[in-house]
Amino acid sequence: MEPQEFKLTEEGMKAVLPPLEAEIMEYMWQAGTSTAGEIYEQMKESHPDMRRSTVSILMNRLCERGLLTRHIDHGRGGIRYVYSITTTREEFEEKVVKSIFDALMSNFKEATYAYLAKIKK
Repeated sequence: MEPQEFKLTEEGMKAVLPPLEAEIMEYMWQAGTSTAGEIYEQMKESHPDMRRSTVSILMNRLCERGLLTRHIDHGRGGIRYVYSITTTREEFEEKVVKSIFDALMSNFKEATYAYLAKIKK
């Protein structure tokens, strides 16, 4: 996943992901694998108006972005999707930094070099 946008006013993952997707990824990096229902249970206290279907939709978007994968699991209650992370938090952060740095170098090369030289001291 290559970040398409960097929001300077946001902190952490919310700078490159929509807020709820960033929150889901925080849970997923802790859990490694989970279902939408399990993530919903984690999030419903801080988001009481959120529906379980919203979590499923957001997790599917994270699959489309390449941050999660999913597979079907058969259990007593029928079938369910089990989601897994595709990259560690550290790998994701490295991709974000590389993407932003590459964009700076391609659009503001001289200013980037000048700033790096200044902070290196």
